[in-house]
Amino acid sequence: MKKKPVAVAKKINIRKDDMVVVLSGKYRDRKTPRKVLSVIRDKGKLIVEGVNVVKDMPNKRQQQAGGEQGITEKTMPIDASNVMLVDAKGVPSRIRLVKGEDGKRARVSVKSGESI
Repeated sequence: MKKKPVAVAKKINIRKDDMVVVLSGKYRDRKTPRKVLSVIRDKGKLIVEGVNVVKDMPNKRQQQAGGEQGITEKTMPIDASNVMLVDAKGVPSRIRLVKGEDGKRARVSVKSGESI
């Protein structure tokens, strides 16, 4: 029998409530910063406010059980590689992890050099 590959958590330097811009895909817009609602680390995906919104129609069994009625909008995850973090100046930038004097790691913007 073949062994199944083990899922390894991807390295994501983006956290919940960070501001990001979408670099690729249907919602590509480098000028509009958007808020990260949640991070799915084991899949390497993010849920970003107002991006990848789909309409969801509950089936009859869900409606009879007292669930939501009618069509609802639901935000679906996008890959973390499609976004870039926005620094304090509002410019999209890569992130560098820098060890401080107290030994803690801090996220620093590559373009401006400011801590995030």
